[in-house]
Amino acid sequence: MLLERFYDEDLAQASYFIGCQAKGEAIVVDARRDITEYLALAAKQGMRITAVTETHIHADYLSGTRELAAATGATTYVSGEGGADWQYGFEAERLMDKDSITLGNITVTARHTPGHTPEHLSFLITDGAYSSEPGYMLSGDFVFAGDLGRPDLLDEAAGGVDTRFAGASQLFKSLQEVFLQLPDHVQVYPGHGSGSACGKALGAVPSTTVGYERANAWWARYLNTNDEQGFTNELLENQPDAHAYFGRMKRQNRDGAAVMGPLQPLQELDAQQVRTMLEERSAVFVDTRDHQQVHAGTVAGALAIPGPDKLATFAGWGFDPERDERALIVFATGADQAEEMRNHLVRVGIDKVAGYISDLTDLPSYLPEQVHPRDLQNFEHSVLLDVRNRTEYNDGHIPGAKWLSASQALWKLDSLPTDGVIVSYCQSGKRNAVAASALRDAGYTVVELTGSYAGWQSELVSQ
Repeated sequence: MLLERFYDEDLAQASYFIGCQAKGEAIVVDARRDITEYLALAAKQGMRITAVTETHIHADYLSGTRELAAATGATTYVSGEGGADWQYGFEAERLMDKDSITLGNITVTARHTPGHTPEHLSFLITDGAYSSEPGYMLSGDFVFAGDLGRPDLLDEAAGGVDTRFAGASQLFKSLQEVFLQLPDHVQVYPGHGSGSACGKALGAVPSTTVGYERANAWWARYLNTNDEQGFTNELLENQPDAHAYFGRMKRQNRDGAAVMGPLQPLQELDAQQVRTMLEERSAVFVDTRDHQQVHAGTVAGALAIPGPDKLATFAGWGFDPERDERALIVFATGADQAEEMRNHLVRVGIDKVAGYISDLTDLPSYLPEQVHPRDLQNFEHSVLLDVRNRTEYNDGHIPGAKWLSASQALWKLDSLPTDGVIVSYCQSGKRNAVAASALRDAGYTVVELTGSYAGWQSELVSQ
């Protein structure tokens, strides 16, 4: 049996390729939309991808299940659990609890593990050439290394009302009735790692075991004493901010992510082409450089979205393709980097990329306005905006600051004043550059606090 993990550092998301060497068949679980790596591995191993599936209706990225099925002719499987409100809206084979997919000697068995979402499945993998019992679990957003999938995303991102409490109860029962019934040796491969907003304390290791989590996870003591209320309280406390684009991901993944098909190489654009598209507002320029370089001078009207490392995450914060039909023009040092950036963008459903430019010399320039912390008190502004996470804000903020996470700002414009000046800050300036540029593009006047919160703290110390 071949089990290969593909990990996206940007979204802290894992997908899995499982293949039977004897029969040359493979399945991919929780694929992303840029599928070339799965195809390359299949070709290298002399395998055919005959099945694709996913653990649940994802919120943090746009699923590549349909993309990969279209490219390979593989059969698509999705969850049929969760009730009428949580059914997928596209044609696929439905998996119910204990249904199986067979690939040569390998059996993939679905287990219904609701809690993170009502329809959530985990997959037990049995290598029949070696054992008659499952040795591996692909746990999706059910069990992570050291943590559990948050049950409040339906409230935060999908318009639910107090679904978190029912989700927490479901999660408690899923642990009791499925996870803790497995032998200690079963290896667990989760759908996310450290940095994901799908939980609050995910471990950075790629896998764990049932026995290790049973002995060490924070939740184990509540299961041991059957304390569901204590479990619920700790589970729901201090969950990270849910990114606003998660709602769009949920809808698109439920209905079926658009199939892109083979993509043509991105074209390098010259300055005149870029100027024309910007003037016509058929495109928006994305400055992918570090925020400090952006602050030294960028293109007029640019969105500051640093990349490629976290381009998908930050682009999800700073651009909404459902409300904005403009294509993106990205700054890239060359064709390979531009393609890498497009791969990150399509993972969050930003598909319209007009091309790239590698020289900003002949484009209209703009210097983002900043105010130094020592001048803040006498600087006229309508609101001081803290765009860090809520937990950061609660741990300490500049007196008088209003909180609005950078990941939500573009979707909560009605909470901001329509006139006057907004002064914004994060911890170091990176997240703030994303939020500030998005708000400027939406018509607001935004001045960034030099050095952000760290700069303000340093100024206090120096006084």
